[in-house]
Amino acid sequence: MRAFTLLELAVVLAILGVAGAAMGMLLIRQQRFYRGASELLYAREGVRDALEVLAGDLRGIAVDDTVRLLADSAIEIYSSVGSSVACQVIDKEVGLPRAVPSGNTLSAFVAEPDTGDLALFYRATGDGSSWEPHRIGAFSARVLAAVCPASSGFSSPEDIASGAQGFQVTLDAPLSADIRPGAPVRFIRRGRYSLYRASDGSSYLGYRRCNAQGASSCGAVQPLSGPYRAYSANPAATGLLLEYFDDDGHRLTAASSSLSLARVDVTARSESNQRLSIEGHTFKPADSATVSIAIRNRLP
Repeated sequence: MRAFTLLELAVVLAILGVAGAAMGMLLIRQQRFYRGASELLYAREGVRDALEVLAGDLRGIAVDDTVRLLADSAIEIYSSVGSSVACQVIDKEVGLPRAVPSGNTLSAFVAEPDTGDLALFYRATGDGSSWEPHRIGAFSARVLAAVCPASSGFSSPEDIASGAQGFQVTLDAPLSADIRPGAPVRFIRRGRYSLYRASDGSSYLGYRRCNAQGASSCGAVQPLSGPYRAYSANPAATGLLLEYFDDDGHRLTAASSSLSLARVDVTARSESNQRLSIEGHTFKPADSATVSIAIRNRLP
């Protein structure tokens, strides 16, 4: 049997080396491609997250005394955290019906109200209608029979017999005589959305929960999405831009009355934390988008 010569072995090794190098370069390029694609998707997800979070809360606000701050990169509003119906009213204590996971329900909560929130009670009088605000002193689950008996018409005998739970709200002051059982109740929470710079040097969309009434005082910021471009006074470069308009499309300023607010334009510009190098060009994957949000409940 004829053996391989040294020259033949050298040729084979050379061919294998070229093939291995080509395969390695292909794998490196594929790795760069997938890394770049994932970073770009990450940037786009950041833009989408910011727009979805802000659109959801802004569409449902009522401008009548619920918008507290109009800034180019921050807005402070009262957003809804739940709704219900007053079953019975005893001085400062109001009973609410049960909340069920599915089906028709008279009580529904995105988050359980607490002492930092406001309860708004619908008041209909001969002079018109309005929402009467009260600060919540306490909110707790109670036996349904005690807070929303069957005689109220808002609980079924089956729910009472099963030992189901309703809710009791203790208010800071008694309700006016115009508010009776059956009155709709809304629960709202004061908070501020803003672009902020975190300890890692990147900018994020954050949320601060604020005091229910009085001068604004907000707690620690909680990051919601990002990173975004850093704040800039240049509207074309900043990571989060909020623009406010009235019914006629005229731009509002921070000094404008919130009662004129009809539309908010939100622009988000995200930016990856990672730098990519493709064909000698180094860059950070980025994306941007703008959405116009009409205020749904702007009329009193």
